[in-house]
Amino acid sequence: MELLVIFLIIILIVVIAAAVEIHRELHHFCVTEYNVSCQKLTGLRDDVTLVFLSDLHNCTYGRDNAALLQAVRNAGADLILIGGDMLVGKEDTDFQPALDLVKQLPQIAPVYYALGNHEGRMKEDPEDYGHAYEHFKAAAEEAGVHFLENETARINCRGKDIDISGLELPVRTYRKFRKAAVIPETVADCLRRQENPARGPFRILLAHNPAYMDAYLGWGADLVLSGHLHGGLVRIPGLGGIVTPQGFLFPKYSGEMTREGDRTVIVSRGLGTHTLNIRLFNMPELIVIRLKKTL
Repeated sequence: MELLVIFLIIILIVVIAAAVEIHRELHHFCVTEYNVSCQKLTGLRDDVTLVFLSDLHNCTYGRDNAALLQAVRNAGADLILIGGDMLVGKEDTDFQPALDLVKQLPQIAPVYYALGNHEGRMKEDPEDYGHAYEHFKAAAEEAGVHFLENETARINCRGKDIDISGLELPVRTYRKFRKAAVIPETVADCLRRQENPARGPFRILLAHNPAYMDAYLGWGADLVLSGHLHGGLVRIPGLGGIVTPQGFLFPKYSGEMTREGDRTVIVSRGLGTHTLNIRLFNMPELIVIRLKKTL
């Protein structure tokens, strides 16, 4: 009986500790920094600093997201890249918290915004969402945000051309418990770019869902930036995230940087949550990436 009491006390302590940690992680974020080098970056006059935000889902850190904005300013960004799902795509859900943040970002650095499944469903289904996405996009564009909806922007930064592509896959590719047939040709058809990826500028691909990473790399991206998985909800050291929104366990890419030959994959753990409001050993993150000049 005494052993049972001790066991129950231990279980209670573990549950309380987990609850406290979940609460902490739902109300704070960290800054994660990565360095990326690639032969295509040879000739950069200096390092290029990118800030990557994804999956905010209307979350706020401080009044009017002051803490998050200050972290972006502190990073000294040359470019700010958004990987989608800054808002919540549900009927009668206000997108104003996300819009208020996004509108302030161009005052810090040029902003390029690729869609996630939440923006995508609002765009694809005006019958349910009305003109909400159009209003969100118009207000953000007026503030200076550049949307990349299966489009590519070529910019010159520190003496090198860099292509930034925003991939917009159909919402059906996000269905639960199944993966769509997304291959490199699918990506090329969406982006309408067929040239030899071994040539030309350094290619950054903003592709919200990392489930189709083989297609992104096969298409020829030098740096893939994804999100969507919220870090897998709970992260286990050595294994990573445990589950994806589509219901798959232990995804290969869930919230880390991975090198694939001369190419780099970075998946954000995101900045917010929705539906399952859980994070454990999975702190929300703002990502700062430094493209390193290669001699």
